[in-house]
Amino acid sequence: MLTIEKVKDAQKVLSDIVRKTDLIHAQNFFNNAEIYLKVENLQKTGSFKIRGAGYKIANLSEAEKQKGVIACSAGNHAQGVALASQRNNIKSTIFIPATAPISKVEATRKLGAEIKLIDGVYDDAYNACVQYQKQTGSTFVHPFDDEDVIAGQGTIGLEILEQLPDVDAVIVPIGGGGLISGVAYTIKQLNPKCKVYGVQAQGAGSMYQSFINKKILELPVVHTFADGTAVKKPGQLTFDLCSKYVDDIVTVTDDEIASAILALMEKQKLVAEGAGALSVAAAMFDKLPIKGLKTVCLISGGNIDVNILSRVINRGLLKSGRLSHLTIELLDKPGQLKEVSSIIAEHGANVIRVRHNQGGENTDINDCFLKISMETKNAQHFEEIQKALTAKGYKITSNVQ
Repeated sequence: MLTIEKVKDAQKVLSDIVRKTDLIHAQNFFNNAEIYLKVENLQKTGSFKIRGAGYKIANLSEAEKQKGVIACSAGNHAQGVALASQRNNIKSTIFIPATAPISKVEATRKLGAEIKLIDGVYDDAYNACVQYQKQTGSTFVHPFDDEDVIAGQGTIGLEILEQLPDVDAVIVPIGGGGLISGVAYTIKQLNPKCKVYGVQAQGAGSMYQSFINKKILELPVVHTFADGTAVKKPGQLTFDLCSKYVDDIVTVTDDEIASAILALMEKQKLVAEGAGALSVAAAMFDKLPIKGLKTVCLISGGNIDVNILSRVINRGLLKSGRLSHLTIELLDKPGQLKEVSSIIAEHGANVIRVRHNQGGENTDINDCFLKISMETKNAQHFEEIQKALTAKGYKITSNVQ
């Protein structure tokens, strides 16, 4: 049974394997709340998962250790299990969805785990893992629906209360619910007045749907680049704990997550993965009633694939109005490009790409299309440039901001 004593025991047991991560005051990050960042992206293995996995494995009997452990994970839990197993000289076998970032897969392999890639998402890897466990008798280390794992994640709640005793609200990312279950249980036991909010990706809102419908629901599909939270169905234990201790759960879009990742990089010099930035996205886009409150955003992980990062940055720039695209229809005659460029320059934007196309079959013979990509300050800045061009008689046929 989960108790606060169990969470405190986990903190003692994990003291030699888990890093007590900083709580950073993000000054001037948001206008409507006093935001603090709990940087679990700087944890060993790059995410909070080492806490739950480490405590679970530390509690195994000698007989269980001899048979080894197995786990299924999109990547972060895999690394946590692999590291904890390596520290205890235990064999680990990890089932990972084939869609997981290569960087996470290889990081797990380097920690000595045997990797089995499974087609599909987390739930498909879980089903394969269950069958393997029946065949081998290895101990299954569940990524979220386990009391020891939840107690390990609850140690984050203890740290937050030690670092900021008068905290008003904590925002926590949710996949299967192990992290928020541990954090919410711990905080509500020690500081019941503190609000605990959960946030999921809109395309993977299994706990969100279950929470608002007051029963466990399974999604037919999940779709988000926040792969660490791509879970079709929450656990029974985590659902029960969330129902009892979590104040509310909201969702954010992938575009909002991308904007949060970009903001963390630019303003705080922190790299977060999609799942890790969920809490910041919820705060940035006013999803929760935190105005004037001392609020902790838990950044759960930073293991983002570098191949995805460039796409995320580009999407974040578009979402924030920092990167804009215009297509202008005009007459194909000398001086047109110069005048358009002058208008854009006068308004302080920077042209980074120009493409000139002759008109199609449904346009005048002398018509052409000028496609321009530019760096702008924000959405309002982009709108001012469009108005200036229109005022000069230019016809804008499409725009993307």
